[in-house]
Amino acid sequence: MNVCYLSLGSNQKCPERQIRQAIKEIKQIPSTFLTQTSHLYWNKAWGLKNQQDFCNVMVEIKTTLLPHTLLKWCEKIENKHKRIRKKHWGPRTLDVDIILYGSRSIRTKNLTIPHPRFHLRDFVLIPLSELKPNFQLSNCRSNEQAIGAVL
Repeated sequence: MNVCYLSLGSNQKCPERQIRQAIKEIKQIPSTFLTQTSHLYWNKAWGLKNQQDFCNVMVEIKTTLLPHTLLKWCEKIENKHKRIRKKHWGPRTLDVDIILYGSRSIRTKNLTIPHPRFHLRDFVLIPLSELKPNFQLSNCRSNEQAIGAVL
């Protein structure tokens, strides 16, 4: 089984409820087991600043699904929550990103793993460090150094 980390975020239509429902739906993904969930974190929007704060969480799953199959399930969950992709970094009912998929590196048209900007985002690093406290970025910075650099 592959250990994967998914970042979930929402800032529309009762964000906390969107996140909690999405976690239930992740538990229903075939050949996938939810093993850990971080606390909920509220953060300022990243990128496009003039919008509501985001509710974010990180989940750890174990899966036998291939990365692109897992991506399709994540998109299916987003679509169930009526995710609309109008503005890059814009408001959203739900965002489900694959941050890490084991130790794999993937670069295709539709999927990049590790997520290309996760190391720049406190709303990813803080909950990730809660679930994986000894995680280090490839440039050998500790979680604390990485979080300090983005705050």
